[in-house]
Amino acid sequence: MTVGITKERLDGENRVAATPETVKTFVAKGFTVVVESGAGVASGVDDHAYEEAGAKIAKDAAAVASQAEMILRVAPPSAAEVESFKTGTVVVSFLFPGSNLPVVDKLAQKGVTTFAVELIPRITRAQSMDALSAMSTIAGYKGALLAANSLPKFFPMFMTAAGTIPPAKVFVLGAGVAGLQAIATCKRLGAIVEAFDVRPSVKEQVESLGARFVALQVDTSELEDASGYAKEVSKDTHEKELELITQRMTKNDVVITTALIPGRPAPVLITREMVKHMARGSVIIDLAAPNGGNCEATVAGKSVEVDGVTVIGPTTLLSEMAADASKMYSKNIAEFVLNLAPEGAVKLDMEDQIIRDTLVTHEGKVTHEPTRLAMEKGAKS
Repeated sequence: MTVGITKERLDGENRVAATPETVKTFVAKGFTVVVESGAGVASGVDDHAYEEAGAKIAKDAAAVASQAEMILRVAPPSAAEVESFKTGTVVVSFLFPGSNLPVVDKLAQKGVTTFAVELIPRITRAQSMDALSAMSTIAGYKGALLAANSLPKFFPMFMTAAGTIPPAKVFVLGAGVAGLQAIATCKRLGAIVEAFDVRPSVKEQVESLGARFVALQVDTSELEDASGYAKEVSKDTHEKELELITQRMTKNDVVITTALIPGRPAPVLITREMVKHMARGSVIIDLAAPNGGNCEATVAGKSVEVDGVTVIGPTTLLSEMAADASKMYSKNIAEFVLNLAPEGAVKLDMEDQIIRDTLVTHEGKVTHEPTRLAMEKGAKS
């Protein structure tokens, strides 16, 4: 099987779906690898490094698409890129199908088989393929650094000739992978940290990192799904969330938000009115900005001031760490591909939960049920 790697064309996307290390892995397993010239430059890898690993270099994306039976990507393909795919091509990438229905429809019409890596289930066997968690680690780390850089105060406590300067206080919303990494990084920088999550099951993880866990006293049965992800809560619970968050915001210099619900827009946990309760000079880092944001005042990709509070909605943190982000992502994808094609050819084993859960389009149909239902609903309206 020939595996193709193309250069990412989404503005600001510097990652690449394969590194020389994973190319070596594919070649050792009998795959032929074709890489578009310049695909890895933004993440610090030149064409020569790919050639030394055993890849062939193609002049452009069209040349890759004409040869490859499987194409590995980072960002979802655009409608224009889908046009270059051959019928029967297998595409593995982030896709977020619920937010990209027109592209999904075009992929199905084109007869492309598509796998969305963000849908990889959180099961033990899939841990090495969990690209979403890998990228969340980077987001949490970079979010904490951005907070420290943006706050007009020191993060650690300082004993100086001018007196003692107290440490910054940070409140992290969401204790998933990104939230836990943000907690750990803020603690390493010397801040006092507390964290909130609707799931009481994460209390031990938060406290193991040296942060204080802020709990919400509600019925826990509605708070997380079978995979451990937070669920959308009831209106009553959400109102209790907002009340608790408002109370804690007034006592902190920084709020870092990381709350996401799979397949849904990010929940709003900070209203514009709530921002007013923070002291002037405070900072909100909204890591959910690419999914709509946890703060009503967030503008994706921008830093705005609201009543003296700086609200930042970063969207390029992963690309700012392109070298390591590419290494992590490419290893996740390599593990996925070797599970999908263990003997050099794609094996659609629908008894395999990993394959079944990530398959979005195949043989002209949308196979991912939530996406299919969303498309049918859109067609009726």
